Amino acid sequence: MATILIVDDSSSLRQVVAIALKGAGYDVIEAGDGKQALSKLDGTKINLVVSDVNMPVMDGLTFVTEMKKLPKYKFTPVIMLTTEAGGDMKERGKAAGVKAWVVKPFKPDQMLNAVSKLILP
Repeated sequence: MATILIVDDSSSLRQVVAIALKGAGYDVIEAGDGKQALSKLDGTKINLVVSDVNMPVMDGLTFVTEMKKLPKYKFTPVIMLTTEAGGDMKERGKAAGVKAWVVKPFKPDQMLNAVSKLILP
């Protein structure tokens, strides 16, 4: 079973995403910001990360940049789930290693479709 790390400062949004992912058969780990998310990267196998961009303490792009420095998580795919739809922000995300960009409000099936394409066996 694949494990997905959800990083978002909104607990209600994390809950919506977690329910959709668990319903599709995934294990879920949650973090409220990038710093907390980094502390969850303790060697646990994470198949995919779903992260917000705008968060307190450490934003999503900084988190992805830091995560990609860790050998075990260098190739972990990342989906940004955010209200940010600007091309500039997407380019920064792509440069940091983000594989997909889902704009809020999102439909759970739209996100699950992106997840199923990126999950590594």
